[in-house]
Amino acid sequence: MPSLSHSTSVDLLVLHTLRCIGSAGLARVSEAAGLPEPDVESELIDLAVAGLVTHVPGDFGGWSLTEAGRIEDAERISAELDAAGTRATVTEAYDGFLVLNPELLDLCTAWQMRSVDGVAILNDHTDPAYDSRVLDRLTDLNRRADAVCAHLYAAMLRFQRYQARLTDALTRARSGELDYVTDSLASYHAVWFQLHEDLLVTLGMPRH
Repeated sequence: MPSLSHSTSVDLLVLHTLRCIGSAGLARVSEAAGLPEPDVESELIDLAVAGLVTHVPGDFGGWSLTEAGRIEDAERISAELDAAGTRATVTEAYDGFLVLNPELLDLCTAWQMRSVDGVAILNDHTDPAYDSRVLDRLTDLNRRADAVCAHLYAAMLRFQRYQARLTDALTRARSGELDYVTDSLASYHAVWFQLHEDLLVTLGMPRH
């Protein structure tokens, strides 16, 4: 089990969450970080004063990292990993993630498209049996992803949030909220993408 030495400071957690999800409003940063909105807002204001994040007002605005913020996040996240002494564990878990990643992408394609008489068409979700088969496959993948997330959680406490968010998205999709597979900002695919980004940033790898 992880120890308190593997926990992430609140300011770095907020900075790093924003790095992984991209430009976002307060509510989305709060949900992704698993922190109350007032706490996140306070941290974002402090990070803005430090020149690490910026805020664009309005319905289509939001918080985002500055270039200085991206550099700061990369340096502190790498240092945190080295201090925890868990780089090998995270690297091994990333290898497990890469095994599942092509399957997840195929499932997302299968969710968005389906074949009728040999012709690929947009999935309008009027065939419950088809959607159920895809969701069953996603459920099976999620069970295997749980093992990867548990491995990451053992290395660094902040990774625990992904396991909860992926399971929540799957549960919502299975209960009829179909946007939670690929279309919602909190969809399974969106959280998976953020986890991929987090792993790359944590290990200092470029996205190809």
